[in-house]
Amino acid sequence: MAVQTMPRTEPRHHAGHRGRPPRRMPKLKTVIVAAAAYIVAFVFLFPYIVMLLTSLRSQDSLREVSFWPKEWVWSNLANFWSSGLAGNLWVTLKVAGGSTILVLLVALPAAYYSARHNFRGRTAFLILVLITQMFQPTAMLVGIYREFYQFGLVDSIWSLILVNGGFNLAFAVWILNAYFASIPRELEEAAFIDGNGRFGALFRVTLPLAMPGVITALIFTFIAAWNEFVVALTLTTTPANQPLTVALNSFIGQYQVDWQNLFAGSVIATIPVIILFALIERKVVGGLTAGSIK
Repeated sequence: MAVQTMPRTEPRHHAGHRGRPPRRMPKLKTVIVAAAAYIVAFVFLFPYIVMLLTSLRSQDSLREVSFWPKEWVWSNLANFWSSGLAGNLWVTLKVAGGSTILVLLVALPAAYYSARHNFRGRTAFLILVLITQMFQPTAMLVGIYREFYQFGLVDSIWSLILVNGGFNLAFAVWILNAYFASIPRELEEAAFIDGNGRFGALFRVTLPLAMPGVITALIFTFIAAWNEFVVALTLTTTPANQPLTVALNSFIGQYQVDWQNLFAGSVIATIPVIILFALIERKVVGGLTAGSIK
């Protein structure tokens, strides 16, 4: 009786490796650029690393020379919520979000109209908008306070929304005007032929193509309102109505600074901004092609 033998086959992983091209080493220029990018990123991130490590130190270890804390005090982050600053964080979210919505509601039609219509005084209007960007809120604090005092809006969240929206409106109008002007009119005319009206062409064609500018204006306005301090310190007096940038001053005393809790609050204050960037980063790339490819 003959014994049949199975033919020998090579392992699959060897066959797979045969078809792969040899891995090339990166060029020297690529390595240098990547190394420089990592160094620059570390320089910008280093203060945040120090802030995070300081927020996890104990009061007795603040003056230690060592970079890493010998004792990790995670309760400093929990003390932020027990100190009542969570309400101030919510105030900051409302002020930044309200200012951003207000700016977009006003800047979008103003920028679109000035980009699509050559009306009389258009250049003067854009120059005036640019000039208003040069004024600083600190230079007009007395006038701002007196105006809101006459309207009974001192110590109100609405006053902060109006001020932050007003001082960030000029930048939004300028950047949105540039994006709208770069979009060909023929795309809107094609939408008109398809049966869309002015608003239909705006929301279906123009706005998707201008989404990078809209998101840039959104980010700029939100961060500027989130970090604003001087106007909020002037217009708010009740601790419950103060944004987080002002409320963190409660950790700064006359003779002592509660550094670990101050930095713990600062770490928590940066989290919403990081989340905003994480959510919007993909939409920036999607906005570059949205509306042009179906």
